[in-house]
Amino acid sequence: MGRKSNISIAGVIVALGVYAFDQFVVNNHDTGKTNYATKEVVSQKDVQYGQLNDQHPDESLASSVLTPTVTAQLAAKSIRFNQAGAFILDDSKTKLNAKVSSAPYVQLADNDSLGRPGVANALLNNSTRQYRSRTETGNDRTIEPIGWHQLMTNGNAGALYNRGHSIGYALAGNLQGFDASEANRQNISTQTAWANQSSNGNADNTGQNYYETLVRQALDKHETVRYRVTPIYDNKDLVPAGSHIEAKSSDGKLEFNVFVPNVQPGVVINYETGYAKVAN
Repeated sequence: MGRKSNISIAGVIVALGVYAFDQFVVNNHDTGKTNYATKEVVSQKDVQYGQLNDQHPDESLASSVLTPTVTAQLAAKSIRFNQAGAFILDDSKTKLNAKVSSAPYVQLADNDSLGRPGVANALLNNSTRQYRSRTETGNDRTIEPIGWHQLMTNGNAGALYNRGHSIGYALAGNLQGFDASEANRQNISTQTAWANQSSNGNADNTGQNYYETLVRQALDKHETVRYRVTPIYDNKDLVPAGSHIEAKSSDGKLEFNVFVPNVQPGVVINYETGYAKVAN
């Protein structure tokens, strides 16, 4: 359904002036392929990433990560672009069951042989909801997850990558025994700023933050929510193609089943290594 190469044909606001790229060669960790990655970006006007209202990817860019390997893992009968950057799976219906007799939990799969995080399952309620800052709770530790090769712009620096939680800090940061910091290697993957952050308060820009907001709102209403996030990888890629996100509340009012592609308008990403460059 799409090409492996993540090249935007629309969406980046190209500033006046010419971008100069200082590139260097990186050898792929596994296949020995030669890949080019941007070391520095110089422009007369900086490209900005990581804003809540970042322009969402168009369908061509979003579909570029939907390779046969990725779609097979999604195991969906229907995949529909939502015109806001993400894909609706099976009409947003999930088989998750929130009507269970259980204390809240977060269960994280072990990292695989490449160090990549796997599926994250959670049962959440208002008691797991975290309203305090990371500094207040001591959850401000960080790591560089697998595939982390940050791309920055000069001036007012904008970061391509975020340390992306599978189970978000605000959702489960108050759960006793759960490490909700950005240093939990089982819960943190290399995620683009758009895929992680974008949500401008309505359904026309649907990064993971948009869907987490729906869960936060349900928890604030004292609903119990069954929640699952699965990073999806194409073969041995270190950076996930995207996140399969599912949720269902005990009252049935909240339910979604979506795939948020790990893309960024205007950026070319080598998912095998994590190196990236701004598109020409």
